[in-house]
Amino acid sequence: MPKNIILETRKVRKQFGALVAVDDVSVQVREGSFHSIIGPNGAGKTTFFNLLSGNLKPTSGQILFRGEEITNHPIYRTAHLGMGRSFQITNIFPNLTVFENIRLAAQALGKDNFKLFRSANAFENYIDRTNKVIEQVGLSARAHSPARTLPHGDQRKLELGMLLAPDPEVLLLDEPTAGMAGEQVPELMELVQSIRESGEKTIMLVEHNMNVVMSVSDTITVMHQGAVLAEGAPAEIAANEIVQQAYLGGLYELEP
Repeated sequence: MPKNIILETRKVRKQFGALVAVDDVSVQVREGSFHSIIGPNGAGKTTFFNLLSGNLKPTSGQILFRGEEITNHPIYRTAHLGMGRSFQITNIFPNLTVFENIRLAAQALGKDNFKLFRSANAFENYIDRTNKVIEQVGLSARAHSPARTLPHGDQRKLELGMLLAPDPEVLLLDEPTAGMAGEQVPELMELVQSIRESGEKTIMLVEHNMNVVMSVSDTITVMHQGAVLAEGAPAEIAANEIVQQAYLGGLYELEP
């Protein structure tokens, strides 16, 4: 594996009975890159993310993180290695405050996570980390608001903050703009870009919004019927006739 490849799959396959959801997918993700996965509904994108994060085990093939095989690691082990995963449906604790949600996420992967009878104030390192992340995702004014009271766009920011709290090296973002109003999307993606640039993160994105994908990606992998159809820079993908036909059905053109 080249030194700059942080995450790699080698002929990863996932079958559910006779259904092949992921069909021998081989992908290399460069460290520090913004790598997007696109494809029509049912292409296998979310299943592929579930394999990367340990939510599912592959039927065959290999998954490597920094050259170490993690193929059968459960999600808590991939998290401890430095991989964070978000989901299409907002995944927060609605009755806890913004601060409490992010502090719990920070503490969950720390060495103090089983010290249940210590005062929360004793964990100064987690409190400092929580305050830093809250500021980073732009929720300082809502730090002590219950999560359920946040508008959807701010709930997405909170979810991103919970993902960032343990300071992972790789962020797996599954449809982060789902359900957001159009005017909220650029703000969230600018935040994601700033996180990548300031923290030297590697980001993988599954997203249907082609304007978002084309504007932020270094590399785009196109999946179709569980397999890799094409891969390249945004301009290459936009100009690929096979992608136009299979992914978009010729209805409209991708623009670089």
